[in-house]
Parts: sequence; structure tokens; C-alpha cells
Amino acid sequence: METYQQQSPLTGAVLDGRYRVDTLIATGGMSAVYRGLDLRLDRPVALKIMDSRYAGDEHFMTRFQREARAVARLKDPGLVAMYDQGLDGRHPFLVMELVEGGTLRELLAERGPMPPHAVAAVLRPVLGGLAAAHAAGLVHRDIKPENILISDDGEVKIADFGLVRAVAEAKITSTSVILGTAAYLSPEQVATGETDSRGDVYSVGILVYELLTGRTPFTGDSSLAVAYQRMDRDVPPPSTAIRGVPRQFDDLVQCATARDPEQRFADAAEMADQLETVVRELDLPHFRVPAPKNSAAHTSATTGTSSAATTVVHDHTKVFGRDELPVLDDEHDGGHDYHDEDEYPSETGHFAGIELEHFYWARQRARRVLLFWVILVITLAGLAAAGAWTLGANLPNLL
Repeated sequence: METYQQQSPLTGAVLDGRYRVDTLIATGGMSAVYRGLDLRLDRPVALKIMDSRYAGDEHFMTRFQREARAVARLKDPGLVAMYDQGLDGRHPFLVMELVEGGTLRELLAERGPMPPHAVAAVLRPVLGGLAAAHAAGLVHRDIKPENILISDDGEVKIADFGLVRAVAEAKITSTSVILGTAAYLSPEQVATGETDSRGDVYSVGILVYELLTGRTPFTGDSSLAVAYQRMDRDVPPPSTAIRGVPRQFDDLVQCATARDPEQRFADAAEMADQLETVVRELDLPHFRVPAPKNSAAHTSATTGTSSAATTVVHDHTKVFGRDELPVLDDEHDGGHDYHDEDEYPSETGHFAGIELEHFYWARQRARRVLLFWVILVITLAGLAAAGAWTLGANLPNLL
């Protein structure tokens, strides 16, 4: 989505006689997100207002309402809460929890690649939220940094469940389409347009790669070219793009992004279990994920209806015709190797302004301190035991 702080035609409107539209936070090809107010409960909310072209589409509205009800039943700290849905005039809309903070995309733009323990801190709630959805039979279909929100309190939440499915069933959309964001699509989404929980797992695997390296694994001259590459190219290990990535994270990404869905984690719960194994093996410390400082949500809260605008271009959820997919092979792509390490940025060596080596040495110091105390306790226990034995052996002489 593109984020703006400017006056919108909908600003000041009251939807369904209850929800006041305040400042525009972000806009994209299918919808716009606003800061709003529930006038009945006097509660700040986020309003996702769909493009007016969907209002007259019965297929879309049926799916839109069905998906909203299904998501509203989900309860998990890793999911943005759904409060209400409706149609006001020419605009279908969703009423959601307002997360004061920003997106994971904005955090990556501010701070760059993350160290492993920060990646784990992001993944735990993401996989937890997805696991709750997968257990209920729901699939997100568009996992990407723009759809992951980080609150000022360090909470990480997934947004936009069900929208891709609703748009896919709209009459205005061809039956032969791929919906999603090119960089994160699973091979089966590109091939058939269909997916299940393992498609979300693939997208999370791409997300892990991006969090560790600062970029997605596939590049190309167009979104379609990027989408096509995963059909016959494996995602490379993150360690080939940036130094210091542990082998366990390479393995996690490899399993999550296997081209054959049967070779992936079956769902988010299974991937979450493996993540916990990785955290234990690497002894990763706890980390509180920081919200981005210069986010669109923060700006909307402080500028009101200011016309001063800044624009940030993000990856869009798009509609791709499968018959538009280019035929890429060694002859037609100019021999270009999309896995060429020269295309990856050099390692920044920093996260949140702190050298990555400091995280490593902090963990080493913690281990040394723990080892010191273990040795001290064992030594004291040994001395106490020796003293007790000596006293017991000499007790008759003392008496």
C-alpha cells in the first residue's frame, strides 16, 4: 500500500451512522485504511474501506461478509481483532482494532535486517495467529510485512485475513487469476491460484528470509517475472546472502519454502514447534519488537487532516492473469541468475543501531555468568558435603 497523510473525500463521513472516518493512514489498489472513531462506544478503530467497484458485486459481498464473520470468531494475540463489517452507500468496510504503531515493512525500512533473536520474536506471534486461523480452516493468502503490524507496546499482529479470497470471488475478477503479492506467492498459487495452510507457510518462509537478509530472494523486471521464478527455483539459504545466519534458520527457511507443498511444514503450528526448537538450540534471548518511529499510523495520529503528504511505496496485493506469465528459461532471460550473490546488499552489521556482534557477545557473557554460578554452586555443595563427611567421621573422637 501507499501511505499518505492528506485530506480524503471520505474524511469526516460517518459510516452506518456509527463510525466516523478521520485521517487516512494508507491506500492501495483495492482499499484504503483510515483512523476512525466508534461514536457509540467512543473507541478509536481502524476502518478498512473497500473500493466502490465492489459494492454492487454480490459474489464479493457474500464472501466479504462470510470471511469477516469467520475472522471475528478467531481469538489470538497475534491477530488484529475484527469488530464489525458493513456497506455504507458505495463502500463495503471493515471495522478493526486500531494498532498504534506501524508495519513490519516500516520497521525494516528504518532498521534493516534483524538478528536471529529479533526474527524469532516476530515469528512467534505471527505463527501463533496463523496457527489459530489454520485450526479454524482459514488461510490468509497474503502474508507480507505490510500485513504485519507492530504496536508501541511491542505486540505483533496479522491483519487483512480473508480479503484476497473475497476479491478472488468477485465478478469483476477473472476466474483465471492469481491474487497476492508477487514476492511472497507460493508456487501452487502461481500455478493454479489455489492454496491452503502450506501456502501461508511458504509466505512465512519468504518473510523469514527477508527479515534476516533485508530483501526477498527473487528479483525480476516485473511482478509476473518474480512470481514465475519460484516455479523452478529453490529459495537459497539466507546465509548465502548475509553472514552470521545460523544453520538452523537456513533449515527452517528451506523446509518452509520447499517447492513441493508436501515437503513443507503442514501448517503454522508445526512451523511454530520447529521455531521453538531452534530458539532452544541457539539459546536465543528474549526480545521486545520495537514499533517503527516514523510510521504512517503515528503520523496520522499527530497531523490530523494535514495536507502535508509523504509517500512510501509498498508491495501491493495484485491480480495476475495466469496466461500473462512469461516463459523464462536460460535463452529468454539472458542467462541472468536471480540467485547471484552480487544482487544482495552487503551486510549492514547493525540492527536498531546496535552492532550485531554485540548481541552475540551479550549472549556469550550471559552463558559465562550462568556457567560461573553453576560451578560456584557445585563447589559450595562439594565443600559442604566434604565438611559434613569429615565431621561425621570424626564425631566419635570429638565426643
